[in-house]
Amino acid sequence: MIARIWRGYAASTAAADAYQAFLRQSFLPAAARLPGFAGVSVLRRDRADGEIEFTTVTRFVSLEAVKAFAGEDYERANVAPRARELLSRFDATCSHHAVVVTEADLGA
Repeated sequence: MIARIWRGYAASTAAADAYQAFLRQSFLPAAARLPGFAGVSVLRRDRADGEIEFTTVTRFVSLEAVKAFAGEDYERANVAPRARELLSRFDATCSHHAVVVTEADLGA
């Protein structure tokens, strides 16, 4: 499994709330229908400088599934037009990591 990690930043609480609603209502339901999509976590935190930071961790079954979503230049961030409107800035690239331990490994 591959985790794709990306960060975006909102300049206000209103923009952050709107971005979070966009993720829940539009972007993530569409992503969940992609072949090879294996899950997502979206983290939110208020920064000391007033920005609101989002860290998105999407999981795919393989690097091939990531490339099917993002293209051959898969490290380039795929930022939806609505997200571009709501975020004040965002990372131009994503990092990709092999998932080596999950809750399934805990034997619970």
